[in-house]
Amino acid sequence: MFISVLDVFKIGIGPSSSHTMGPMLAAHDFLAQIKTQVEASQEKLRLCCRLKGSLALTGEGHGSDKAVALGLHGYLPLDLSGKDVDSIVSNLWQQSERQLYGKSVDFSPATDICLDKTETLPAHPNGMVFQLWQSDTCLVEEVYFSIGGGFLSRPDELEALVAPMQMQPATTCPHPFDSAANMLEMSQAKQLSIAELKRDNEQVYRTDAELSQGLDAIWQAMQTCVEQGLSAEGILPGGLEVKRRAKHLYQRLNQQSVSNLNDLLCAYAMAVNEENAAGHMVVTAPTNGAAGVIPALLYYLVKHENINTAQIHDFLLTAAAIGGIIKHRSSISGAEVGCQGEVGSAAAMGAAGLCAVQGGTTEQIENAAEIALEHHLGMTCDPVKGLVQVPCIERNGFGAIKAYTAASLALHGSGVHLMPLDACIAAMRQTGLEMSEKYKETALGGLAVSFTEC
Repeated sequence: MFISVLDVFKIGIGPSSSHTMGPMLAAHDFLAQIKTQVEASQEKLRLCCRLKGSLALTGEGHGSDKAVALGLHGYLPLDLSGKDVDSIVSNLWQQSERQLYGKSVDFSPATDICLDKTETLPAHPNGMVFQLWQSDTCLVEEVYFSIGGGFLSRPDELEALVAPMQMQPATTCPHPFDSAANMLEMSQAKQLSIAELKRDNEQVYRTDAELSQGLDAIWQAMQTCVEQGLSAEGILPGGLEVKRRAKHLYQRLNQQSVSNLNDLLCAYAMAVNEENAAGHMVVTAPTNGAAGVIPALLYYLVKHENINTAQIHDFLLTAAAIGGIIKHRSSISGAEVGCQGEVGSAAAMGAAGLCAVQGGTTEQIENAAEIALEHHLGMTCDPVKGLVQVPCIERNGFGAIKAYTAASLALHGSGVHLMPLDACIAAMRQTGLEMSEKYKETALGGLAVSFTEC
């Protein structure tokens, strides 16, 4: 399957790609599915949604119910960038019906969105059931799964192991690869970099100008997110009373004659994830929970090493190639494999992009990605109070540091190494399968429980 760089990196809002952006996109898609029934009905209809599994268990902290309400009112994540989402949601919660295709349809978010914690749908922990009712008869029922990074799948797609809704078959691409091994072979045989392979594949679906424009928009959104986070202060929403720290840290670093690399990366990454926790604009990289790693690395390279636009594009294309392989062969969903699939994947992608713009060979790039992912294996997703704050904000800083270290180690080597990236991805997937559900974005174990016990 082909996963575009413009789908790996999507501009949206926080705090979660799988728990906020995914449900909003699913709700919006459901509106299109019921158009015929709504237009044909002569009786009053009602919309409702049940959030299942991880979406129910941490839905309140992630704003999943609010995301569904927004989606069922026609909003998309990109539409809400820079908007006062809290005010919009507050207004929606006062309504009991909405106008849809010329009809008045009953929909009260407070009663028609249910956080159903009784059972998890078997196909995936992030399940949603949308229904359109006429009196006591369900006219339409659609099930969606939010599989990480804002990507959606239907039950038949998961069962058949086919591409999720936003993905396309890779058969028409000039350089189709579904593993790191294929990617290495293709790069060597065709004497093309990973970024060049990825760019050629992208051009099947869009012009070079459209691709460059999309990459520029991604970088501009990332840069804006970093800089807004570095200038903001106050307490993050949700009840944990977590104080923003990125601005204060950055100000202290600017007062020093020489700033430590690790401190700078932490400041940049934390700035992004504080914006994410506040529900502001972020870019999935590859998820919202891991949205700070790649922007931190890119911002550092632009501000301190003066990389140019072409290098920014190469970074993003290389990172997306690695992210696509990880998503195809494992998962980027914290609810499915834990945080190794979120921050671990982001670190692998960031390490690959960094290694590429610093002149690494294809073998060194693959090595950098493997080193970064390897040292996130087994990482749990145990958000305190179901919020994307503790340990998520600091964890992105450490992910950026690990990515930088991995790229540096790979560049000091020849690219020849013991553990292939594909094997490391397989280990991550198996570790996720064997990981207790308590540690996979349910807030039922680890730090989430330790905090409660304190």
